[in-house]
Amino acid sequence: MERPPIHPYIPIMIGVISVSLSAIFVKLASADSGVIAFYRMLFSIIIMLPWFLMKYSHEIKMLTKRDWFFSSIAGIFLAFHFILWFESLNYTSVASSTVLVTMQPLFAFIGTYLFFKERITLKTLVAGAIAILGSVLISWGDFRISGSALYGDILALIACALVTGYLLFGQDVRKRLSLVTYTMVVYSVSTITLFFYIIVKGESFGPYPAIDWMWFLLLAIIPNLLGHNLFNWSLKWVSTNVISIAILFEPVGAAILALFIFNEYLTAYQLVGGLIVIFGIMLFVVDVKKIFRKKA
Repeated sequence: MERPPIHPYIPIMIGVISVSLSAIFVKLASADSGVIAFYRMLFSIIIMLPWFLMKYSHEIKMLTKRDWFFSSIAGIFLAFHFILWFESLNYTSVASSTVLVTMQPLFAFIGTYLFFKERITLKTLVAGAIAILGSVLISWGDFRISGSALYGDILALIACALVTGYLLFGQDVRKRLSLVTYTMVVYSVSTITLFFYIIVKGESFGPYPAIDWMWFLLLAIIPNLLGHNLFNWSLKWVSTNVISIAILFEPVGAAILALFIFNEYLTAYQLVGGLIVIFGIMLFVVDVKKIFRKKA
Protein backbone atom coordinates (compact mmCIF):
# COMPACT_ATOMS: atom_id res chain seq x y z
CA MET A 1 0.00 0.00 0.00
CA GLU A 2 1.30 3.49 -0.86
CA ARG A 3 2.41 5.74 1.96
CA PRO A 4 -0.02 8.54 2.85
CA PRO A 5 1.19 12.09 2.06
CA ILE A 6 0.50 13.02 5.69
CA HIS A 7 -0.19 10.94 8.79
CA PRO A 8 -3.87 9.85 8.62
CA TYR A 9 -4.47 10.95 12.22
CA ILE A 10 -4.02 14.60 11.19
CA PRO A 11 -7.00 14.71 8.76
CA ILE A 12 -8.98 12.56 11.23
CA MET A 13 -8.43 15.18 13.92
CA ILE A 14 -9.45 17.95 11.52
CA GLY A 15 -12.51 15.89 10.60
CA VAL A 16 -13.55 15.55 14.25
CA ILE A 17 -13.25 19.31 14.77
CA SER A 18 -15.24 19.89 11.56
CA VAL A 19 -18.20 17.71 12.57
CA SER A 20 -18.07 19.14 16.11
CA LEU A 21 -18.90 22.54 14.61
CA SER A 22 -22.21 21.30 13.19
CA ALA A 23 -24.26 21.77 16.37
CA ILE A 24 -22.58 25.14 16.98
CA PHE A 25 -23.51 26.52 13.55
CA VAL A 26 -27.09 25.24 13.93
CA LYS A 27 -27.46 26.92 17.31
CA LEU A 28 -26.04 30.20 15.95
CA ALA A 29 -28.55 30.32 13.07
CA SER A 30 -31.91 31.99 13.71
CA ALA A 31 -33.92 30.06 11.11
CA ASP A 32 -36.24 27.11 11.80
CA SER A 33 -34.72 23.62 11.95
CA GLY A 34 -36.19 22.49 8.62
CA VAL A 35 -34.88 25.59 6.85
CA ILE A 36 -31.37 25.17 8.27
CA ALA A 37 -31.34 21.52 7.16
CA PHE A 38 -32.69 22.43 3.70
CA TYR A 39 -29.99 24.99 2.95
CA ARG A 40 -27.28 22.77 4.41
CA MET A 41 -28.20 20.03 1.94
CA LEU A 42 -28.91 22.39 -0.98
CA PHE A 43 -25.55 24.15 -0.71
CA SER A 44 -23.80 20.77 -0.41
CA ILE A 45 -25.39 19.69 -3.70
CA ILE A 46 -24.51 22.94 -5.45
CA ILE A 47 -20.86 22.66 -4.38
CA MET A 48 -20.62 19.00 -5.46
CA LEU A 49 -22.55 19.37 -8.73
CA PRO A 50 -19.69 20.43 -11.08
CA TRP A 51 -17.48 17.54 -9.89
CA PHE A 52 -20.36 15.10 -10.23
CA LEU A 53 -21.24 16.26 -13.78
CA MET A 54 -17.63 16.08 -14.95
CA LYS A 55 -16.69 12.67 -13.57
CA TYR A 56 -19.59 10.65 -12.19
CA SER A 57 -22.87 11.47 -13.93
CA HIS A 58 -22.67 8.30 -16.07
CA GLU A 59 -23.14 6.20 -12.92
CA ILE A 60 -26.77 7.32 -12.65
CA LYS A 61 -27.59 4.76 -15.36
CA MET A 62 -26.34 2.01 -13.06
CA LEU A 63 -29.12 2.56 -10.52
CA THR A 64 -31.86 -0.05 -10.53
CA LYS A 65 -35.43 0.55 -9.32
CA ARG A 66 -34.44 -1.08 -6.03
CA ASP A 67 -31.45 1.28 -5.77
CA TRP A 68 -33.68 4.31 -6.35
CA PHE A 69 -36.14 3.08 -3.74
CA PHE A 70 -33.48 2.41 -1.09
CA SER A 71 -31.69 5.69 -1.85
CA SER A 72 -34.96 7.59 -1.57
CA ILE A 73 -35.74 6.05 1.81
CA ALA A 74 -32.20 6.86 2.93
CA GLY A 75 -32.59 10.47 1.80
CA ILE A 76 -35.93 10.86 3.61
CA PHE A 77 -34.46 9.40 6.81
CA LEU A 78 -31.48 11.75 6.53
CA ALA A 79 -33.80 14.76 6.12
CA PHE A 80 -35.78 13.95 9.24
CA HIS A 81 -32.60 13.11 11.13
CA PHE A 82 -31.43 16.68 10.58
CA ILE A 83 -34.85 18.16 11.39
CA LEU A 84 -35.12 16.34 14.73
CA TRP A 85 -31.49 16.78 15.70
CA PHE A 86 -31.50 20.50 14.91
CA GLU A 87 -34.81 20.84 16.76
CA SER A 88 -33.37 19.06 19.79
CA LEU A 89 -30.78 21.82 20.09
CA ASN A 90 -33.61 24.28 20.81
CA TYR A 91 -34.50 22.34 23.97
CA THR A 92 -31.41 20.63 25.31
CA SER A 93 -27.72 21.45 25.50
CA VAL A 94 -25.18 20.89 22.72
CA ALA A 95 -23.40 18.34 24.94
CA SER A 96 -26.50 16.22 25.66
CA SER A 97 -27.73 16.32 22.07
CA THR A 98 -24.41 15.38 20.43
CA VAL A 99 -23.67 12.60 22.95
CA LEU A 100 -27.06 10.98 22.33
CA VAL A 101 -26.77 11.29 18.54
CA THR A 102 -23.34 9.65 18.80
CA MET A 103 -25.02 6.41 19.98
CA GLN A 104 -25.49 5.56 16.29
CA PRO A 105 -23.22 2.44 16.40
CA LEU A 106 -25.53 0.90 19.02
CA PHE A 107 -28.62 1.61 16.92
CA ALA A 108 -26.79 0.21 13.89
CA PHE A 109 -26.18 -3.04 15.73
CA ILE A 110 -29.88 -3.34 16.57
CA GLY A 111 -30.72 -2.76 12.91
CA THR A 112 -28.20 -5.28 11.59
CA TYR A 113 -29.39 -7.84 14.13
CA LEU A 114 -33.05 -7.41 13.15
CA PHE A 115 -32.53 -7.25 9.37
CA PHE A 116 -29.29 -9.18 8.76
CA LYS A 117 -29.33 -11.56 11.75
CA GLU A 118 -25.82 -10.61 12.88
CA ARG A 119 -24.84 -12.51 16.00
CA ILE A 120 -24.87 -11.08 19.49
CA THR A 121 -21.75 -11.40 21.63
CA LEU A 122 -21.33 -10.87 25.36
CA LYS A 123 -19.10 -7.87 24.62
CA THR A 124 -21.89 -6.33 22.52
CA LEU A 125 -24.47 -6.77 25.28
CA VAL A 126 -22.18 -5.29 27.92
CA ALA A 127 -21.18 -2.33 25.74
CA GLY A 128 -24.80 -1.65 24.83
CA ALA A 129 -25.91 -1.79 28.45
CA ILE A 130 -23.16 0.65 29.45
CA ALA A 131 -24.08 3.13 26.69
CA ILE A 132 -27.78 2.93 27.56
CA LEU A 133 -26.97 3.50 31.23
CA GLY A 134 -25.05 6.65 30.28
CA SER A 135 -27.90 7.95 28.11
CA VAL A 136 -30.42 7.32 30.92
CA LEU A 137 -28.17 9.24 33.32
CA ILE A 138 -27.97 12.21 30.91
CA SER A 139 -31.74 12.20 30.37
CA TRP A 140 -32.46 11.92 34.09
CA GLY A 141 -30.18 14.87 34.78
CA ASP A 142 -31.84 16.92 32.03
CA PHE A 143 -35.29 15.99 33.35
CA ARG A 144 -34.25 17.34 36.75
CA ILE A 145 -33.38 20.62 35.03
CA SER A 146 -36.59 20.85 32.95
CA GLY A 147 -39.08 18.75 31.03
CA SER A 148 -38.14 20.55 27.81
CA ALA A 149 -34.52 19.41 28.14
CA LEU A 150 -35.74 15.80 28.37
CA TYR A 151 -37.89 16.41 25.28
CA GLY A 152 -34.76 17.59 23.46
CA ASP A 153 -32.94 14.42 24.52
CA ILE A 154 -35.77 12.27 23.13
CA LEU A 155 -35.61 14.16 19.81
CA ALA A 156 -31.85 13.54 19.67
CA LEU A 157 -32.32 9.80 20.26
CA ILE A 158 -34.95 9.58 17.50
CA ALA A 159 -32.59 11.51 15.23
CA CYS A 160 -29.93 8.93 16.04
CA ALA A 161 -32.26 6.08 15.07
CA LEU A 162 -33.10 7.85 11.79
CA VAL A 163 -29.48 8.35 10.76
CA THR A 164 -28.93 4.65 11.44
CA GLY A 165 -31.82 3.84 9.11
CA TYR A 166 -30.23 6.12 6.51
CA LEU A 167 -26.98 4.16 6.73
CA LEU A 168 -28.67 0.74 6.68
CA PHE A 169 -30.75 1.51 3.59
CA GLY A 170 -27.78 3.06 1.83
CA GLN A 171 -25.11 0.45 2.47
CA ASP A 172 -26.29 -1.90 -0.30
CA VAL A 173 -26.46 0.86 -2.92
CA ARG A 174 -23.11 2.30 -1.84
CA LYS A 175 -21.36 -0.97 -2.77
CA ARG A 176 -22.09 -0.34 -6.46
CA LEU A 177 -21.74 3.43 -6.69
CA SER A 178 -18.98 5.93 -6.02
CA LEU A 179 -19.25 8.06 -2.91
CA VAL A 180 -19.93 11.18 -5.01
CA THR A 181 -22.82 9.68 -7.00
CA TYR A 182 -24.43 8.05 -3.98
CA THR A 183 -24.11 11.27 -1.98
CA MET A 184 -25.62 13.34 -4.81
CA VAL A 185 -28.64 11.04 -5.09
CA VAL A 186 -29.32 10.84 -1.36
CA TYR A 187 -28.67 14.54 -0.73
CA SER A 188 -31.00 15.44 -3.62
CA VAL A 189 -33.83 13.30 -2.21
CA SER A 190 -33.17 14.76 1.23
CA THR A 191 -33.29 18.33 -0.14
CA ILE A 192 -36.59 17.69 -1.95
CA THR A 193 -38.05 16.16 1.23
CA LEU A 194 -36.98 19.19 3.24
CA PHE A 195 -38.41 21.54 0.59
CA PHE A 196 -41.89 20.03 0.94
CA TYR A 197 -41.53 19.83 4.73
CA ILE A 198 -40.93 23.60 4.87
CA ILE A 199 -43.97 24.25 2.67
CA VAL A 200 -46.23 22.00 4.77
CA LYS A 201 -44.97 23.57 8.00
CA GLY A 202 -45.45 27.07 6.60
CA GLU A 203 -41.85 28.03 7.34
CA SER A 204 -40.07 30.72 5.32
CA PHE A 205 -37.32 30.20 2.74
CA GLY A 206 -36.19 33.77 3.41
CA PRO A 207 -35.15 36.46 3.64
CA TYR A 208 -32.68 35.88 6.45
CA PRO A 209 -29.86 37.99 7.87
CA ALA A 210 -26.55 37.70 6.02
CA ILE A 211 -25.03 35.96 9.06
CA ASP A 212 -27.58 33.13 8.73
CA TRP A 213 -26.61 32.52 5.11
CA MET A 214 -23.02 32.23 6.27
CA TRP A 215 -24.01 29.56 8.83
CA PHE A 216 -25.98 27.65 6.16
CA LEU A 217 -22.96 27.68 3.83
CA LEU A 218 -20.50 26.74 6.56
CA LEU A 219 -22.72 23.80 7.55
CA ALA A 220 -22.48 22.52 3.98
CA ILE A 221 -18.75 23.07 3.61
CA ILE A 222 -17.30 22.11 7.00
CA PRO A 223 -19.30 19.27 8.64
CA ASN A 224 -20.84 17.86 5.42
CA LEU A 225 -18.11 18.08 2.78
CA LEU A 226 -14.89 18.60 4.73
CA GLY A 227 -15.46 16.52 7.86
CA HIS A 228 -16.91 13.37 6.33
CA ASN A 229 -14.70 13.51 3.23
CA LEU A 230 -11.60 13.59 5.45
CA PHE A 231 -12.87 10.50 7.26
CA ASN A 232 -13.45 8.75 3.93
CA TRP A 233 -9.96 9.73 2.71
CA SER A 234 -8.38 8.33 5.89
CA LEU A 235 -10.11 4.96 5.45
CA LYS A 236 -7.52 4.08 2.79
CA TRP A 237 -4.89 3.79 5.53
CA VAL A 238 -6.67 3.13 8.80
CA SER A 239 -9.40 0.81 10.03
CA THR A 240 -13.05 1.82 10.17
CA ASN A 241 -12.74 1.30 13.93
CA VAL A 242 -10.31 4.20 14.16
CA ILE A 243 -12.82 6.50 12.44
CA SER A 244 -15.65 5.19 14.62
CA ILE A 245 -13.69 5.91 17.79
CA ALA A 246 -12.58 9.32 16.53
CA ILE A 247 -16.20 10.35 15.87
CA LEU A 248 -16.98 9.56 19.50
CA PHE A 249 -14.99 12.67 20.40
CA GLU A 250 -17.40 14.90 18.46
CA PRO A 251 -19.46 15.54 21.64
CA VAL A 252 -16.25 16.46 23.47
CA GLY A 253 -15.31 19.05 20.87
CA ALA A 254 -18.90 20.33 20.64
CA ALA A 255 -19.19 20.64 24.43
CA ILE A 256 -15.92 22.60 24.68
CA LEU A 257 -17.01 24.96 21.88
CA ALA A 258 -20.47 25.38 23.46
CA LEU A 259 -18.82 26.30 26.76
CA PHE A 260 -16.89 29.18 25.21
CA ILE A 261 -19.56 30.33 22.72
CA PHE A 262 -22.83 29.81 24.63
CA ASN A 263 -21.57 29.51 28.23
CA GLU A 264 -23.12 26.03 28.41
CA TYR A 265 -21.56 24.44 31.47
CA LEU A 266 -21.77 20.68 31.90
CA THR A 267 -23.80 19.32 34.79
CA ALA A 268 -22.49 16.38 36.77
CA TYR A 269 -25.10 14.15 35.10
CA GLN A 270 -24.04 15.25 31.61
CA LEU A 271 -20.35 14.81 32.36
CA VAL A 272 -20.61 11.38 33.97
CA GLY A 273 -23.35 10.16 31.62
CA GLY A 274 -21.47 11.39 28.55
CA LEU A 275 -18.26 9.65 29.61
CA ILE A 276 -20.21 6.43 30.23
CA VAL A 277 -21.83 6.61 26.78
CA ILE A 278 -18.48 7.25 25.06
CA PHE A 279 -16.87 4.38 26.99
CA GLY A 280 -19.71 2.02 26.12
CA ILE A 281 -19.66 2.87 22.39
CA MET A 282 -15.86 2.68 22.33
CA LEU A 283 -16.04 -0.79 23.89
CA PHE A 284 -18.61 -1.69 21.24
CA VAL A 285 -16.58 -0.60 18.18
CA VAL A 286 -12.96 -1.11 19.24
CA ASP A 287 -10.98 -3.99 17.81
CA VAL A 288 -7.37 -3.57 18.86
CA LYS A 289 -6.22 -6.36 16.55
CA LYS A 290 -7.35 -4.44 13.47
CA ILE A 291 -6.57 -0.82 14.25
CA PHE A 292 -4.54 -0.56 11.04
CA ARG A 293 -5.41 -2.39 7.89
CA LYS A 294 -3.07 -5.09 6.74
CA LYS A 295 -0.90 -4.26 3.76
CA ALA A 296 -2.13 -5.65 0.48
